[in-house]
Amino acid sequence: MDMIKNLNPFNNIPKYQIAQQIINFGLIVATALMIWKGLMIFSGSESPIVVVLSGSMIPAFYRGDLLYLNMEDGPFRVGEIVVFKIDGKEIPIVHRILQIHEKENGDYEIRTKGDNNSVDDLGLYAQGQKWLTRDHIIGRAKGFLPSVGMVTIVMHDYPQLKYALVCVLALFVLSTREN
Repeated sequence: MDMIKNLNPFNNIPKYQIAQQIINFGLIVATALMIWKGLMIFSGSESPIVVVLSGSMIPAFYRGDLLYLNMEDGPFRVGEIVVFKIDGKEIPIVHRILQIHEKENGDYEIRTKGDNNSVDDLGLYAQGQKWLTRDHIIGRAKGFLPSVGMVTIVMHDYPQLKYALVCVLALFVLSTREN
């Protein structure tokens, strides 16, 4: 029993220090959320940063590249790279605008294609959908960091690793003593 007590990292820490560490952990999480919300406001996009999950955009982008998105006003252009969501699917897609069909009322419809794909995205769209509209587009690719998103891909592919990392970080924050 004494051996188990000696292994407990919180054994001799006063309760106010434990409370302070929990508050510090909460502040770290809150800061990350504020940065994300700030990026959303600055970029005008609901998802200002996305990770390329497939090789469909090679050679422009590779799997694991981190993209910065912006939703500036102005017309879309053929050749522009956009990120869009399909109704009924939760993972966004990064592809290039292949065609734009402008309607008489000023609205437009967009067809996309991955640079590394042999056909357009018509087969990816929801059943019966032939075009994307402005509502489907969540951002325009404005910059990228190569391979930075591989961490996200690994965490997605191995969820146990994600939970283990969060637990280790939480224990680290909670067990760090301030002198």
